[in-house]
Amino acid sequence: MAWDFSTEPEFEEQLAWMRTFVREEIEPLETLDLDGATLKRATAPLQEEVKARGLWAAHLPPELGGGGFGQVKLGLMHEILGRCAYAPSVFGNNAPDSGNAELLALGADDDQKKRWMEPLLDGTLRSAFSMTEPNAGADPTLLTTRAERVGDEYVVNGHKWFTSNGSVADFLILMAVTDPDAAPRRRASMFVVPADTPGVEVLRDIPTMEHPEERTGQPGGHAEVIYRDVRVPVENLIGAEGDGFLLAQKRLGPGRIHHCMRWLGQSQRAFDMLCERAVSRYTHGSVLSEKQMVQDWIATSTAEMTAARLMTLQAAWRMDQGGTEAALTDIAMIKFYGATVLYNVIDRAIQVHGSLGFTTDLPLEGMYRHARAARIYDGPDEVHKVTVARRVLRGYEPRDVPTEHVPTRREEARRKFAHLLDAAAVGG
Repeated sequence: MAWDFSTEPEFEEQLAWMRTFVREEIEPLETLDLDGATLKRATAPLQEEVKARGLWAAHLPPELGGGGFGQVKLGLMHEILGRCAYAPSVFGNNAPDSGNAELLALGADDDQKKRWMEPLLDGTLRSAFSMTEPNAGADPTLLTTRAERVGDEYVVNGHKWFTSNGSVADFLILMAVTDPDAAPRRRASMFVVPADTPGVEVLRDIPTMEHPEERTGQPGGHAEVIYRDVRVPVENLIGAEGDGFLLAQKRLGPGRIHHCMRWLGQSQRAFDMLCERAVSRYTHGSVLSEKQMVQDWIATSTAEMTAARLMTLQAAWRMDQGGTEAALTDIAMIKFYGATVLYNVIDRAIQVHGSLGFTTDLPLEGMYRHARAARIYDGPDEVHKVTVARRVLRGYEPRDVPTEHVPTRREEARRKFAHLLDAAAVGG
């Protein structure tokens, strides 16, 4: 089957509108130091414009209040939204809410969808994804947080780390071990835990390279959370017991595609700054764009971004055709490659700006700090490289003699073409 990333003209018009809208209406908000309430007031009318265009919550099917666009179209949208940190929330596509909505769409029953997913889509509730632990990040089979069934409730005890938006969430989607004796990928389950449930204690938002000073209670933070004898009703279980790992994989698959396309939007923004500086800055007898070193940066960045874009769209296309399982190798591949491209392009853009690129007078230094995290969250590069290698190697078998061993091949060829060789010998 031939690959096809094309979209109809009507959708191309929507993308063109998005590019202008993000550039002119959302990106200017970055320059203002707005608190959460003011930012919400500023973006509310923008969200209404998005809804009027039919672009709100495009990651979900129409029957669940979304656009049902599929992964290729979503990828093209996220490429635009990735230019600005505020843009995804304006389009109802911000993490972790979008991924949590997808998870609820996959595993929740009708009552859970009505109570949690619909308000999440409407923007009246916020959520967090509480899976990672201090000693269980890239390998969720090592989770230790327990959810023990006691009558009509589960009693949860554990320590979670890097629960994105945990300090501002109305509810958390928690992954906890329900059967420690089950197979590794059947031990854990998912639960909806209201944030005000007794025993849920948000210790802090962990200071990071992106936000070095502690700022607990702000959107975009990564909370450290203690669950101490937290009682969760049985009806808050998402799916069946033991479905936690499967639901996590289904949630993270599309999320990684969206991340990679957003990184391309960030890369393009940094690249535009790089090129603008190259044609503007005069030094040592010519503008920077005439220096071979800078030309190398521009050419290499162009090639890397093009490769990452095509790889990501291919992963999205495979997922549209056959679901997450059909795209697992592609998703793992774009995760580590796309993160590296993002980091490289921003680094070159900083370098070409010199001291100006290092200052907060340009957004590059903030983009650079954010880009470093891309090689860690949703699984570090090394885990994804192992995944790719293992899946590729399934197509090969060990051989005592290499398949391309010339003497062996020569003997086989002599037997196969013996009649030709005999005829040639007689004729000679």
